[in-house]
Amino acid sequence: MSESWRPDVLRELRRIVGAERVLTSPEDLYVFGYDGTPLLHHAPRAVVDITSAEQLPPLLQAANQLGFAVIPRGSGSGLSGGSVPVDDAVVVVLSRLNRILEIDEPNLTALVEPGVITQTLHEAVEARGLFYPPDPGSGKICSLGGNVAENSGGLRGLKYGVTKDYVLGLEVVLPSGEVTWSGNKCVKDAAGYDLKHLFVGSEGTLGIFTKILLKLIPRPPAKQTMVAYFDTMRHAAEAVSAIIAARVIPATLEFLDQTTMQCVEAYAQLGLNLSYGALLLIEVDGHAAVVADEAARVMEVCRAHQAREISQAADAAEAARMAAARRVAFTALARLRPTTILEDATVPRSAVPAMIDVIEECSRKYQLQIGTFGHAGDGNLHPTFLVDERDASELERVEQAFGDIFRGALALGGTITGEHGTGTVKMPFLKLQYNEPTIQTMRQLKEVLDPNRILNPGKVIEPGTRLQEPLLRDVAD
Repeated sequence: MSESWRPDVLRELRRIVGAERVLTSPEDLYVFGYDGTPLLHHAPRAVVDITSAEQLPPLLQAANQLGFAVIPRGSGSGLSGGSVPVDDAVVVVLSRLNRILEIDEPNLTALVEPGVITQTLHEAVEARGLFYPPDPGSGKICSLGGNVAENSGGLRGLKYGVTKDYVLGLEVVLPSGEVTWSGNKCVKDAAGYDLKHLFVGSEGTLGIFTKILLKLIPRPPAKQTMVAYFDTMRHAAEAVSAIIAARVIPATLEFLDQTTMQCVEAYAQLGLNLSYGALLLIEVDGHAAVVADEAARVMEVCRAHQAREISQAADAAEAARMAAARRVAFTALARLRPTTILEDATVPRSAVPAMIDVIEECSRKYQLQIGTFGHAGDGNLHPTFLVDERDASELERVEQAFGDIFRGALALGGTITGEHGTGTVKMPFLKLQYNEPTIQTMRQLKEVLDPNRILNPGKVIEPGTRLQEPLLRDVAD
């Protein structure tokens, strides 16, 4: 794997981007065989580190002519294998396309390149009194192109929505190498098909983004952060449903179970009370009078639903400490056992208590340690399996448990993924959610836009191979 692979392809890649931007050494290739997904690795045949969007059209044209696959990659923080190569592929790294091209304050928009780090945009617009709400947990390292490709969510999804709700326009290089633009700064636009939202969440299978036009909103002038403790996860989940039923929509409504609380406290020493079984992290924002009223109502609802202890942040520093309990949850859990497998089954908000029961039953049935946290307010749960990948029996039980969890979510009117995407690891479960005509329509879209299947093959709806073996064992209906 390196210079011995397809000299014709390597020559063409070097002609397009320059020899110094084409990586072929085994050490370099090995690194780009991973994203954030556990138990998944396949090194590419080459890596192209592009420096200009103008290099993409000839690169994709060459892929069609010479017959090699192209895998778009940003920061590589994805959790469903979306940027892990399959078969004979060239990874195209977009990280150097990292400029904020415009912040248009009168029209409340930002035009960015795909390699801009999410937190970088947050800081840039907040310095002007503006706000970009989507905030995936990996916001310090993930890129906006990846956010759009996966339709990322985050902690503020309950009140403000997810990435798709803020995409106003996209410049996309199609698999053919042609460049398209859809959308604009208008608040209203009903001209033609809404192509931009076809590409949002397409996971790099239909096109490569080179410019992204995002909607901004005014920054909320005030906020209040609270933590409520409960004896059980069930009580916490019931409080979540009650808060929404009380017509309060917090900006953040997150939960941690006791396993996660213990790991977070050992890792970050935030002063969490570990005598309880679960906590809710709640943040309300808006004008000061509204914030005070909503905070009081939230605390009243929590007390009525068996909250044992409630605390409010006294200042911004304490609010940041409280929020850290949720933001470091995955990192803290990953320290407990050799392998951490994070999922994102999602259900309607009213079904959160029932979904908690499904997860806890899987833990008992398969004798697995699961730390559960997530976006309880929008029904997006993150059951996190703490296992040892060297134990084949344990991994087999994990696979069976995931099947039960996804089936449980679907039975409650939910989905197999709320924000991580289908990628490769969820692909076998997609047929549990959609019937064959629906999946066939998705395949036909892929066929029209990418007839040669050169762009991120083996993802979402297409079978692929990993080291010449099936990516995942097929899932029985």
